[in-house]
Amino acid sequence: MSHLVVMGFPTVEETEEVRCELAGLQQQHLISLEDAVVVERDKQGHVHLRQAVNLTTAGAISGGFWGSLIGLIVLNPLLGAAVGAGVGAASGALADMGINDDFMRELGHTLPEDSAALCLLVRTVTLDRVLEKLQSHVSHTRLLHTSLSHTDEQKLRHALELSKHSHQIQGE
Repeated sequence: MSHLVVMGFPTVEETEEVRCELAGLQQQHLISLEDAVVVERDKQGHVHLRQAVNLTTAGAISGGFWGSLIGLIVLNPLLGAAVGAGVGAASGALADMGINDDFMRELGHTLPEDSAALCLLVRTVTLDRVLEKLQSHVSHTRLLHTSLSHTDEQKLRHALELSKHSHQIQGE
C-alpha cells in the first residue's frame, strides 16, 4: 500500500533538487516512488503542477510498443504501431494515475506565494537512510500532509526533527 507524503519548501528550485535527489535514491533502492509532483505557487498566486512523468508520452511509447508487437503478429507492424501509439497516448492523457490533481491544486492555493511543495506517493522507504541523504534540505522542510497512520506520522515528524537538530549542530 502506498502512502502520500507532502513536504513544503521555501523555493521551487530546492523542491526540484529534492525530487531529483529522490530519483537518485530510488535508483539505489532506498525509496520506491509511484509519483512525485512539484506543486508551485508563483508570485502572482497561480498554482502550477510539475509532473515527474508525462502520462501522454508514456502512454504513446507503451502503446507504440504493444501496437508494433501485435502488428508483427498480424504482419503489419506500421499500422499496429500507429494504432497502438494513438490508443496509448489517449489512455495516458485520460488516466489520472498517481496523486489526484485536484487535491494538489487545492493544496497549492494554501502555499505561501513564491514557494512550492513536493507531493510523493511512496511505496516503500528506508527512512533513516533517505533523511540522511537529504540532510541539507531537512532544515527547510515542513511536513504538510500525510496518509500515514498517526503513529507512523509521529515517527516521521520525530525523524525530521532529529535530522533538523543534527543539521543545526553540525552547522554551528
